Amino acid sequence: MPALVPLRLGVNIDHVATVRNARGGRLPDPLRAAAIAAAAGADGITAHLREDRRHIVDADIDGLMRELKIPLNFEMAATPEMVGIALKHRPHAACIVPEKREERTTEGGLDAAGQHNHLKPMVAKLRDAGIRVSLFIEADARQLEAAVTLGAPVVELHTGRYCELGGAAQQAELARLQKGAALCAKLGLECHMGHGLSFADVAPIAAIPEVRELNIGHFLVGEAIFVGLEAAIREMRRIMNEARGTKA
Repeated sequence: MPALVPLRLGVNIDHVATVRNARGGRLPDPLRAAAIAAAAGADGITAHLREDRRHIVDADIDGLMRELKIPLNFEMAATPEMVGIALKHRPHAACIVPEKREERTTEGGLDAAGQHNHLKPMVAKLRDAGIRVSLFIEADARQLEAAVTLGAPVVELHTGRYCELGGAAQQAELARLQKGAALCAKLGLECHMGHGLSFADVAPIAAIPEVRELNIGHFLVGEAIFVGLEAAIREMRRIMNEARGTKA
């Protein structure tokens, strides 16, 4: 079993932009949220520039690249437009995610195996530019093996189903994620996880020893309405560290 190391927290600021865009104008400012997250202990910021620009917009990415002092994880669809934007900015990391215009949020993992020929040149271009590529996929052996053949050094395993279930079904999904994380280590992939995590369900995920990073956003932005963003992030960090048995 790998030695437990501190677990990184990436804070997704998409839904600060959702609130801003609901009314128009400049406020609340996602860049301010990113600065608060960094001060509260976030190790990185995640922002998903969707094709329809429903929350994060191009100017937000411009600002993050200009002002952010911690790494930016640029979530993107596998399209020539998004590859071009990533190559223009060269963020620390680019996470390729599935994207459907009609969905409210990302509904599942990318079919890395089925889209191998489409993804291969995109992954190569991003890697050649010095961008750390990750794939948002399910904890499935076929998909993990495809990530290896595509040359992506990192995968983010989809935790949405785990968060939606309860009881024995949730425990079965947790076991699937644990098995996927162990396979990541065997295949030489760095394992991240994210989607739908909250205070109530993050600890068992944080305790998986092979996981190196969690990306959490919607819950933290919602919790910030009640306790403030800094307090919400600090509490998430505390639960993660306690589950991990490590200090920040």
